[in-house]
Amino acid sequence: MAEPVASRPSFPSGYGIHTDDEGLVPWGEAAAKLEQARNYWIGTTRPDGSPHAMPVWGLWLEDSLFFSSGSTSRKTRNLARDPRVVVHLESGDDVVVIEGAAVRVTDEAELRQIGELYSAKYDYPFDPTGPGDYPVFKVRPRIAYAWLERNYPGTATRYAFP
Repeated sequence: MAEPVASRPSFPSGYGIHTDDEGLVPWGEAAAKLEQARNYWIGTTRPDGSPHAMPVWGLWLEDSLFFSSGSTSRKTRNLARDPRVVVHLESGDDVVVIEGAAVRVTDEAELRQIGELYSAKYDYPFDPTGPGDYPVFKVRPRIAYAWLERNYPGTATRYAFP
């Protein structure tokens, strides 16, 4: 994936967001946090428009987040109806948030690779090609945000992906 374009997010002036580019969080730093994370919060939308958020295990691989969920879970049913999703890490002090669309992974080779990496990361056997119905989703960011709470006005960064 091509490097995203970093800029300042658009917030009301009272937030004190800097207007220059000094202090923007490099995308490589945000991506490293996504790769190193153990848990990811997934936000979807219920049929009535209300929000639904749940933590999941996942993998940051090839500029995308991969995660799995039971086929009858609220997340999976929400994504079948509306694939738009927001993902964020656990910390409110060291923030990374991505927005995109979740696409179900169906390629057998890709699923096997994800299963092997997932099993190694979590020390938990996971075979998405085996018995059971645990679809794997891939989220490629469209927009992302990152900042450090201790210097929010100077580090607040928005990324736009090509």
